[in-house]
Amino acid sequence: MGQKNVFTLAQQFHLAGGNAYTRLMAKSAHLHPDKLLLYEKLVSTNAGTELKGATVPYTSMNGNMSSYMSKEGKLALRLPREEMEAFLEKYKARLCQAYGIVQKEYVEVPDELLAKTSELKKHFDVSVEYVSSLKAKPTKRKAK
Repeated sequence: MGQKNVFTLAQQFHLAGGNAYTRLMAKSAHLHPDKLLLYEKLVSTNAGTELKGATVPYTSMNGNMSSYMSKEGKLALRLPREEMEAFLEKYKARLCQAYGIVQKEYVEVPDELLAKTSELKKHFDVSVEYVSSLKAKPTKRKAK
């Protein structure tokens, strides 16, 4: 699928009523808008979450990230140890890597599972619940 066709998919979603975040990402021609739309659909299933981030979309609670989509189009979920081990085994998945470093609390969601929103929702909800239980991190915003 070429870039032009993928961008058209994002435009179609916009016309169908996509939210402001999707419209912004469609305009900026995200490298993986088809996966971004699936991620946005997943996030919309949990009322307590929203997508943030301009170049790397993510969700967070109390300053702790629960999920993100890499520039390579890979969805990462932050899971507690027990859930992570079960996820890795069940889906033959692996831990995420960023800049050559293994992220020990994040699993890489297989593309096939990303397309199954109802099945992935269970794991996304566990991620949100887990991250919500972590100690809040202070924000790093600059004073105006």
